[in-house]
Amino acid sequence: MSNPTDLKFLVVDDFSTMRRIVRGLLKEMGCNNVEEAEDGQVALNMLKGSRFDFVVSDINMPNMNGFDLLKAVKADDSLKHLPVLMVTAEARKEDIVLAAQSGAAGYIVKPFTKATLEEKVQKIMQKLAATA
Repeated sequence: MSNPTDLKFLVVDDFSTMRRIVRGLLKEMGCNNVEEAEDGQVALNMLKGSRFDFVVSDINMPNMNGFDLLKAVKADDSLKHLPVLMVTAEARKEDIVLAAQSGAAGYIVKPFTKATLEEKVQKIMQKLAATA
């Protein structure tokens, strides 16, 4: 399971262009099993209805933001094992701290490169493999 190409990703962002960019970067990494959600509420419904291995979520979204999604995932026994990588346009220290305290597996600031995303995903997967 430590190979990201075997994983099923859920990319959550209210901006469709950003979802496409992240999906494209994941594809470049060899991850072809990617689904998208436009906000945390849609994402949560998808997570409850299907099996995913990894969530890449924006923070600022309507309906349910990334922090609320993260809290809902971590509060759900069937989902709390999921790594959630937070993505945001703002590198506010309090957001990074809140993400870590809320159980986020990692944090990336937009715009980011394939190398940054790949490195984060692999680090998170290594950490998960070590604790599995």
